[in-house]
Amino acid sequence: MSKRVPVRMCVGCREMREKREMIRVVRLQDGTFCVDETGKRNGRGAYLCKNTECLEKAIRNHGMERSFKMSIPKETVALLKKEMSALAK
Repeated sequence: MSKRVPVRMCVGCREMREKREMIRVVRLQDGTFCVDETGKRNGRGAYLCKNTECLEKAIRNHGMERSFKMSIPKETVALLKKEMSALAK
């Protein structure tokens, strides 16, 4: 039998992909956001494809706000874009 592969939905493009092909953005308990490279940090998470276009769609369509149940500051969005572009390379 083959092992079941975990699948997650991108909050930007709303496509289902394998978990390891995606980037997890986490809201920590202190209210800050970060990119979770290991996929195992504690906190509320949302998954995005490994391109900045999906991050743009998630912000524009309020997918990130829905996932985290709060508004996201513009400074945090800029930081996330920077971190995601570094990880995508």
